[in-house]
Amino acid sequence: MPELPDITAYLTALEPRILGQELERVRLQSVFVLRTADPPITAVEGRTVRELHRIGKRIAIGVDAGPDVGPDGRLWLIIHLMIAGRLHWRPPQAKLSGRQSLFAFDFANGSLVLTEAGSKRRASLHLLRGEQALRDIDPGGIEIFSSDLDQFRSALRLENRTLKRALTDPRLISGVGNAYSDEILHAARLSPVAVTHKLKPEEWERLFSATRSTLSLWIDRLVAEAKDKFPEGVTAFRPEMAVHGRFGQPCPRCGSPIQRIRYADNETNYCPTCQTGGKILADRSLSRLLGGDWPRTLEELEALKRR
Repeated sequence: MPELPDITAYLTALEPRILGQELERVRLQSVFVLRTADPPITAVEGRTVRELHRIGKRIAIGVDAGPDVGPDGRLWLIIHLMIAGRLHWRPPQAKLSGRQSLFAFDFANGSLVLTEAGSKRRASLHLLRGEQALRDIDPGGIEIFSSDLDQFRSALRLENRTLKRALTDPRLISGVGNAYSDEILHAARLSPVAVTHKLKPEEWERLFSATRSTLSLWIDRLVAEAKDKFPEGVTAFRPEMAVHGRFGQPCPRCGSPIQRIRYADNETNYCPTCQTGGKILADRSLSRLLGGDWPRTLEELEALKRR
């Protein structure tokens, strides 16, 4: 799922292309992508784009709508890409072909197209009226760059959760998901299964600093790329990442093989040497299969592989 750095890159690329431009037409290839009925989607046609914002992992496009909308006079197109949704900038009136194309926003200078890979349709488009409706869809997580250490710690300590779950809860932290949480925890040298109510003061400081520095690093990198060309290849798996998606590859800090915990559609990647004191964290499916033979350390894991 595109996260804070990816959404920031999209906004950087969209600003010179659609801000101040008239949205001439909205074409829906899939009726299921639109999740609201009032106001009708045709209400934005012929309106000028005035604002672009990020709300968690959503993109908000504000257009003029007149005094009948409310005191702020805005209609808001809210795009939630979910796991497999991606945005593309195509030539004007680009053809929507295939099942992956869900909608197009047509401007005089080009078309903004949403595609979604796979068979599940999770990406969504909402049309909302006014600022209050915009605030209502915000999950409420704090913005890391406008928060201090105390606010960060208070947010993550609302419940006694693992660091992985706390960092990826949009009600606690805005814009962080599966990929960048792995990178943050590796940078902080903390276990993904450490719990928030047991962290020491120096560990909180490391986590706060690593969250800011990791997101800053990737925002700077992706925004620089988006200034040159539209970000067509947004992905959660990048070769420059330290641990995410790098199972079995050497840790860039210590050289130990990266390990993983798999669950549902996601996985957590970590370095046992840097983050868990050499301990191999239990993978639910494999640990159930191996039972008492589950390796506890890297040495036991290597010995098991040699059998």
